Amino acid sequence: MRKEIVFITTNAHKVEEIRDLADVESKDIAIEHLDYDYPELQLDETEEVASASADYIRENKGMTKPFFLEDSGMFIPALNGFPGPFSAFVFRSIGNDGILKLMANKKGAERRATFKTVVALCESSEKEPILFVGTVEGKIADVGRGEGGFGFDPIFEYEGATFAEMSTEEKNKVSHRGRAFRKLLNYIS
Repeated sequence: MRKEIVFITTNAHKVEEIRDLADVESKDIAIEHLDYDYPELQLDETEEVASASADYIRENKGMTKPFFLEDSGMFIPALNGFPGPFSAFVFRSIGNDGILKLMANKKGAERRATFKTVVALCESSEKEPILFVGTVEGKIADVGRGEGGFGFDPIFEYEGATFAEMSTEEKNKVSHRGRAFRKLLNYIS
């Protein structure tokens, strides 16, 4: 019997990524999607944001099935960790071009970046969220490249290719979100 779990997000790309991963990794799990725009608090740590968002849904949405959500951030040491947990806001505000402008004079190791995803799973409305973290080290590309992915994918480079240049399957193997989702699926299985 397939286990059903609800992914709460407004981002259809993220739903596609985990469904593709579940099809490969864990065929006994069915990922349902609830397109719900919950308030995302602006906190200092990605873990805090994911946990607080899950608590909000637990307390206000009346979920009857297990659910999860995720929060991601891109951390650039040369910019003191910016945009970090504020990545979604920064992407909407200045986008990839804005990040590339901030990185214009950075060379070599100064272009290092880390992508981080925190998945918060609530098995019931009575239980605290369980967190699953995935990270990937890469760098900020000199220019945006690729047609795939979403968000910062065209400027985040991993081993010579941006995430936007990878297929969903290739990206899922190495990405922060793929790593966190894999931990979630293993836990549920």
